[in-house]
Amino acid sequence: GKGGTTHFSFKNFATEMRRFIAVLLLVFVAQSTVDAFTVTSRTFVRSFYSRNSVRMASYDKVFVAGGSKGVGREIIDKLVNRGKTVVAIVKREDAFEELNSIEGVTALMVDAFDLKGVEGAIDGCDACISTLGKNQFNEEEEGPLKRVDYVGNRNVIESAGILGVTRIILVTSVGCGDSKGAISEEVYQTLEAALVSKTKAEDMLQKYYTNSDWTIVRPGGLKTAPMTGAAVFTEDKSVPGMIHREDVAELVVEALEKKSTFKKVLTALDPTIQFGEPKPFE
Repeated sequence: GKGGTTHFSFKNFATEMRRFIAVLLLVFVAQSTVDAFTVTSRTFVRSFYSRNSVRMASYDKVFVAGGSKGVGREIIDKLVNRGKTVVAIVKREDAFEELNSIEGVTALMVDAFDLKGVEGAIDGCDACISTLGKNQFNEEEEGPLKRVDYVGNRNVIESAGILGVTRIILVTSVGCGDSKGAISEEVYQTLEAALVSKTKAEDMLQKYYTNSDWTIVRPGGLKTAPMTGAAVFTEDKSVPGMIHREDVAELVVEALEKKSTFKKVLTALDPTIQFGEPKPFE
């Protein structure tokens, strides 16, 4: 019209409204997509950590080799007291009967030198603990290959690998591997056969089973006496000392589910009865 008068156009208004509504729809769809992605991401993250926490939280069925006496026997009691199910291999009839009388324990008459027997015993377990050692020999072999310290432990480690059991605790001794300097030459010579055999088992576990969550525990000189509760782990390989068998068992069972002990070589000592001042392992 004349004089600069502006006329209302319904057609233009309708076009602008359609554009406005289209923009609003685009914003709504974009925001909904972001919200959905955020929720999905959070759900995935929660689910991922939940699954991993459950997987790493506990080992309910534990295989024990060397459980007929000494540290191994103490370990079985402590596992049962924590509600674990235990499978143990033994060679003696009296140990077989005694362990099978304990609720939660299944004892099997299996020779640690028998690889297939050991594998069958471990099948179905979540973790393995081996304290094999002492005066057990295979008279058909010579040198370290005749000692259960190596062959028996090797069979446990190999069987765990075959079955996919990744949590392994191997109990050896101060004087093995890089802790040789912690004991006197005289003591080393006296225990050399056992220490060499145990070291071979340690080396095998560390070198060839890198996907395993292993822990090597090296107790100091062992004594049979009630637990003091003062024993500690240390990564100091140079300190000699003493420790009660029950204290070793307590440390081992506590370490079973501690991720901080995975892929660690730890010395187990009691500061109240040892020589030197180790730095405790946290």
